[in-house]
Amino acid sequence: MKILISNDDGYQAPGIVALYEALKGLADVEVVAPEHNNSAKSNALTLHSPLYVHRAPNGFRYVNGTPADCVHIALTGLLGYRPDLVVSGINNGANMGDDTIYSGTVGAAMEGYLFGIPAIAFSQTERGWAHLDVAAQKAAELVRHLLATLPDAHAARQPVPWLLNVNIPCRPAGDIKGFKVARLGRRHAAEQVIAQTNPRGETMYWIGSAGPAKDDAEGTDFHATAQGFASITPLQVDLTDHERLAYWAPTAAAMGSGAP
Repeated sequence: MKILISNDDGYQAPGIVALYEALKGLADVEVVAPEHNNSAKSNALTLHSPLYVHRAPNGFRYVNGTPADCVHIALTGLLGYRPDLVVSGINNGANMGDDTIYSGTVGAAMEGYLFGIPAIAFSQTERGWAHLDVAAQKAAELVRHLLATLPDAHAARQPVPWLLNVNIPCRPAGDIKGFKVARLGRRHAAEQVIAQTNPRGETMYWIGSAGPAKDDAEGTDFHATAQGFASITPLQVDLTDHERLAYWAPTAAAMGSGAP
């Protein structure tokens, strides 16, 4: 089995180093990650400037681009083979609820999913890398189980891809109860933008912090992790509001007929 690892915190982040160490005994593992921190870059691709790949002393390859760039170029020529699994993380902080829309960690995993490869995004629920060894252990536990479900590289058919978003509480191993499947919760709107004046007298703005949990009811990722579980949320890319297709059909028909 072959695993591609990426992240959004950069190739030197403790999270990706811990994840590599935890997974290298399970499969052939390669790391292709951003040169610098690329948090909140979502699925962004770099289309108007060149990308360069360098190899670090520890063997990791790093790219002057986004998380999605790293996975994209890895899968379209850099690796020279198709990995069985794409894994992203371990992120320094939660990617729950609305965070998943902005997350570069999820974006890297999603890029693998878009290429038809099963993918997982791993995050810790708090910043600061507390109990990172436990998070890496839990990540390896899940990956080991999932690798056993994948067909080998010579199988006639590729597996139906899936995309999992996993958030692991920052707790000692004995305080994590296991894994629980959960839906995404919701957050309140982000905090107010922070305005400052630079030395030239110009106003600059910093995006405010993410809002607190709004929907953290039982069944959500917020609730599961608060109860001591590592949450597993299967994600999909289809953003279509299927329930409202019929609602908007008369509008489209009226516009097409020229009716008011």
